[in-house]
Amino acid sequence: MVDTVVPHPLGIVRHVVPGSFDTAVAGVPVVHLPVATEASYGFDEVWTTGRPVQVEQVGDVIVGHEGEYAFAAVHVPAADEYAVAVRDSYLELLNAVIGLGYPEVFRIWNTVGRINEPNENGLEIYRDFCLGRAEAFDKLGTTLPAGTGVGSPVAGITVHLLSRRTRGQVAIENRRQVPAYEYPRQYGPRSPSFARATRLPETGQLFVSGTAGILGHATVHRDDLLGQIRVTAENLEVLTGDLQALTYVKVYVRSEHDLPTVRRECQRLFAPEASVVYVVTDLCRAELLVEIEGVAVG
Repeated sequence: MVDTVVPHPLGIVRHVVPGSFDTAVAGVPVVHLPVATEASYGFDEVWTTGRPVQVEQVGDVIVGHEGEYAFAAVHVPAADEYAVAVRDSYLELLNAVIGLGYPEVFRIWNTVGRINEPNENGLEIYRDFCLGRAEAFDKLGTTLPAGTGVGSPVAGITVHLLSRRTRGQVAIENRRQVPAYEYPRQYGPRSPSFARATRLPETGQLFVSGTAGILGHATVHRDDLLGQIRVTAENLEVLTGDLQALTYVKVYVRSEHDLPTVRRECQRLFAPEASVVYVVTDLCRAELLVEIEGVAVG
């Protein structure tokens, strides 16, 4: 939900069993992400608004927009290496919403197929992706938004975002963590390009990036699921001020075997009325077991 009185769909993200990545226009922009391990884990994420939505195709980019907010998506086909294609697709995506009058990108999701595998030159695909993304942001000089980068068993990459017309959003970092864009070279040729969260002052909404068991820039509690959940929750609390403020939570779990434990812990951590959904998929670091994002209000 972005801004709703009478809800109109701004964009739909379908988390489906592996088939293929797809973006389409069916009266509304629709993104298919092949990340669910079986049909019971699939779900639709519907971003809504209180105003009628206009849908457009700008080159390879699909956009739904309504005067204040826009939803947009682009797909990068499977390739032996990705940096150049990611840079070009990111530029096309960002320029599409800028050109339509929505220059303030405040939330981006990146679904990267085979994220922890090497490309043809031996560079991890996530790091290959990060290189192209950083080059696109360098070229445009855009303020970095909140972001998530997770995997899929299907090759290719899909990027979708939320942006708006009004300026004034605030990027937020976590004092317990090195900003992702300042990570040292050990994490790849270019650092990940995102802020830990973005606040929209006018609505009181806080869009929290994918958050994990990382302190400084290092993964902690390797092979310790409960330890990673605890640190993740502590990081989320630093960003939100109160875990109970999270009204929508998306939980990414690397192993299906861990899902019952993660569900139990999340039921304990988050408010009973919060909407919590789960995705079993690979994460941006091979040693990460769980990652959590969300939207807080207040």
